[in-house]
Amino acid sequence: MKTLRILYAAGPGDVVRTYQQWRNGQDDQSQVAITYSGQFYDVCQELGAIGYVISSHPNKRRITDGQFIVEHRPKLLPNISGVAYQINQLIYGLQLIVSAIKFKADFVVVDSGTTDWHLLLVLPFLGIRLIPSLHCVLWRKYGVPKLSERVLLKLSRPVFARSATAILSMSDDIKTQVIQLTEGSHRPIISCQPVYRRSQFKNIAEPDRKQPLFHVLFAGRIEDHKGVFDLLEVARRLASEGRNDIVFDICGDGSALSALHDAVRRAGLEASFICHGHCDRDTMRRMFERSHVVIVPTRTDFTEGFNQVVAEGILAYRPVITSSVCPALSYVQDAVVEVSPNNIEAYKEALLLLYEDHDFYQRKQQACWRLQEQFYDLSRSWGAALKSVLEQAQAKRGTRPASTSI
Repeated sequence: MKTLRILYAAGPGDVVRTYQQWRNGQDDQSQVAITYSGQFYDVCQELGAIGYVISSHPNKRRITDGQFIVEHRPKLLPNISGVAYQINQLIYGLQLIVSAIKFKADFVVVDSGTTDWHLLLVLPFLGIRLIPSLHCVLWRKYGVPKLSERVLLKLSRPVFARSATAILSMSDDIKTQVIQLTEGSHRPIISCQPVYRRSQFKNIAEPDRKQPLFHVLFAGRIEDHKGVFDLLEVARRLASEGRNDIVFDICGDGSALSALHDAVRRAGLEASFICHGHCDRDTMRRMFERSHVVIVPTRTDFTEGFNQVVAEGILAYRPVITSSVCPALSYVQDAVVEVSPNNIEAYKEALLLLYEDHDFYQRKQQACWRLQEQFYDLSRSWGAALKSVLEQAQAKRGTRPASTSI
């Protein structure tokens, strides 16, 4: 009987660091949620499978340890667009296919954004089963896809309609788009969502409404499409109205961080719009504790995923302000103040409503309590979904536990 061999093409995360901490019995201390690569290591261990994880993390590195190979394989040309981006995706996809062949993979699990989906159509013809792991919507929820995007979507349709063994979907919005793309004729879609350890939010302090400042927390990539400059405009409008009692805490890094720093200085808002940079898990807990609300202002020009900060706001008992651009909205609607996408004035008014109407704030906060359990339920996790797909495959094919080495 054959040992199961699984290649996981992850996103850009530091999968080596996650593995090293996982091997020591710990979750990745830099992340709030349980990482997907950490869940992958768990699944391989539970199934006795040999695992190969490839991330596009920029620091090239590779380790071999027992039943795992873990590799950082940077893309050749990061942060590019247009034709160069497509060439980059093509090269990376071909490299993954070659790696899967050399590894003699039974399954290849591929995260959104790793490469263009149609390139992977060759895998089933090589006897390798493909599991797309969809973390982001396939196209922007608002607006019409560009011609090039429509072409790529059409080319990818056979992956979801025929070639995939199963499809892991991180939100209802993603599932809906797969159904639309395939006109209802698709491979099995397995729903999953981010999950957390109870200890991460255990005994977290409740919002202090008696303190003189009202803290608004943004956590995520510092990019224009994440709405950080919209938030700065909200802060500017509040300051122009004499509202100096609302402070924005901006946690994260990204390509627009330097530009955001400059814009904050030009606006003279250094005291009320504070950029903290990347924050590890313990620092994020402190940021949640001093916050009153969490805001997720992703713009319509981004293909958003299940934004984990929405779930984390709920787990920290903080009401969330966001729009329907964010697929997480439908899971936590009662604890959210929903605004129209890209509407700066609406975000400002939502903040003021939560600040000034204590009864409304309390109702939203109470809803957080009711909605938390789903994010602690490991049966809803990405790892549980992946394991269910692989176990069904094991039932059809004879397998044996892996040895302790490659």
